[in-house]
Amino acid sequence: MSKLIINRRGLLKAGAMGGVVLAAPTHFIRNAYAEDMSCNMPTGDTVVFGFNVPQSGPYADEGADELKAYQLAVKHLNGEGDGGALATFSSKALKGNGVLGKKVAYVTGDTQTKSDAARDSAKRMIEKEGAIMITGGSSSGVAVAVQSLCQDMGVIFMAALTHSNDTTGKDKKRYGFRQFFNAYMSGVALGPVLAEAYGKDRRAYHLTADYTWGWTQEESIKNATEAQGWETVNAVRTPLGAGDFSQYLTPVLNSGADVLILNHYGKDMVNSLTQAVQFGMREKQVNGKNFEIVVPLFSELMAEGAGDAIKGIYGTENWNWQLDTAGTKAFVQSYGKEYGAPPSQAAQVAYSQAILYADACERAGTFFAPEVIKALEGFEFDGLGNGKTLYRDSDHQCFHDVLVVQGKENPKDKYDTLEIKKIVPASEVTYDPAIFGGDLGPYDAKTCG
Repeated sequence: MSKLIINRRGLLKAGAMGGVVLAAPTHFIRNAYAEDMSCNMPTGDTVVFGFNVPQSGPYADEGADELKAYQLAVKHLNGEGDGGALATFSSKALKGNGVLGKKVAYVTGDTQTKSDAARDSAKRMIEKEGAIMITGGSSSGVAVAVQSLCQDMGVIFMAALTHSNDTTGKDKKRYGFRQFFNAYMSGVALGPVLAEAYGKDRRAYHLTADYTWGWTQEESIKNATEAQGWETVNAVRTPLGAGDFSQYLTPVLNSGADVLILNHYGKDMVNSLTQAVQFGMREKQVNGKNFEIVVPLFSELMAEGAGDAIKGIYGTENWNWQLDTAGTKAFVQSYGKEYGAPPSQAAQVAYSQAILYADACERAGTFFAPEVIKALEGFEFDGLGNGKTLYRDSDHQCFHDVLVVQGKENPKDKYDTLEIKKIVPASEVTYDPAIFGGDLGPYDAKTCG
């Protein structure tokens, strides 16, 4: 009688007693072989995450907070520290003993807030340091570039700070996932609040960071304010990391505009807002109205950097450490204990993305990228700080409530800078993915390019 055994690639062959050689079902062979050959599948007792953040450049402050949060997430995943938001996370797959029995290790890269540098550092982490997942970034230009690389190499990219509509729109990828909200959502949430606060008869002048995020932010806020009756007087593009914005600010007061909209982020926003206030813009009257300044996308780090200039300024946030949710409280307590300060939204989205990837692996029962992707697609969860959240399967965009915030007039301390004025429900900012186009592409696993 023949004795049949299964080799490591699922093929049946005759044992020592001889007999007919048979083959296992094709799908079994294909899946077993594909998983075996998938990029950077861990074989030892650790699994490597790649943290690719701006450690230099105009978004370096955001990158520093992201890296702190990633390091905290690794501690929690490995059972160190107080566990943070793992206790409040609605999924209970993670047990604080690593991921699928393997301890989490990590490598880092500096994106420099430049797409080419970000691709190079991500490629190095994948090819030379064995990263099975890449996460990070504080620029949509970086996110789009790294997401495309990861798609080609068969490595999942868990985007951190990226607000362009393109990331999960025309440039979306099967291997890319975004928890952060986008420019369209900012516009929908902020437009009605601005009309209520400043009236519907307004003339706006835009200064816009000249790359994918700035372009889609400008478009989205223009559409939202024009729907409220505002007129757009002009829109001027500014280079990333300009530093001195005086040449762009000087023409604003001669334009007939009575609102300046700063589509800037990070140190660029701190510089342009501070210089606009120094120019005396907020003391001016134009068209019989007080001149106003709007910053559509805020962060606590930017508010802290701008100091008094932030007072009274409206914008939107993905998350704020003062939210009254169980996940927020758990994360704020844990982060504060570790670092002595409240976390920024950069830290919260970084922490969440690391936890969500690890959880998806645990729920899928494998590190095999196509199965982890399927575990993330359509996943509904709560307890990480943003309330109920959906990872939509059609474009890998997360949907949760959006915050409209305003700079506080009388802050208690340097961390008490922004007041939550309105929480806009996820249902009001959800849209048809077809409006931004794009194609996710295949699930097929690659072998590191």
